[in-house]
Amino acid sequence: MKSRDIAIVGILLAIGAILRYFLAMLHTPLTPNMIIAFYCLAIILIHPKIHEALGIGIVAGVLSMLISSSMFPPGNLVSEPLGALACFGLYAVLKGKTGSPGVTTFVTTLVSGFSWVAVSLIAVSFGFAALKTTMIGYMTVFVPIVVVTAIFNAIIVQILFYPSSRALMRGTE
Repeated sequence: MKSRDIAIVGILLAIGAILRYFLAMLHTPLTPNMIIAFYCLAIILIHPKIHEALGIGIVAGVLSMLISSSMFPPGNLVSEPLGALACFGLYAVLKGKTGSPGVTTFVTTLVSGFSWVAVSLIAVSFGFAALKTTMIGYMTVFVPIVVVTAIFNAIIVQILFYPSSRALMRGTE
């Protein structure tokens, strides 16, 4: 990866982390994970290799874990790399199609969010005798949050994709 690409990834992850931190400080019932939106935008813009996309996901997972207001922050160490790999693979398939940045980000957020839900459910459910009841309640709370966040992230990335890709093209002329 070129140093220019590393700078782009760093800036976009920093923007996502700052926005996530700011939104967490508002203490709202729903804190969207803006880091997902911005690592998706980074992967879509720079077209990294698969191991570089995984690295972006690991860094995003560490950032998410450090500033998370969730009940199981270490779950981000699994969910964000999985999300980054999903973004890498899906955008490779959809590249050039209308709306592909938004669709890619929507699906990536679902992969990341639902993998976080699965990991955190396993982590917090130890000791619960009624695991089935716990799972139903847990899913009832978190599925809508993941879907709403996915919609929000998809809209943000779709809006930001065209101006940011044009800005990157200016730097190469």
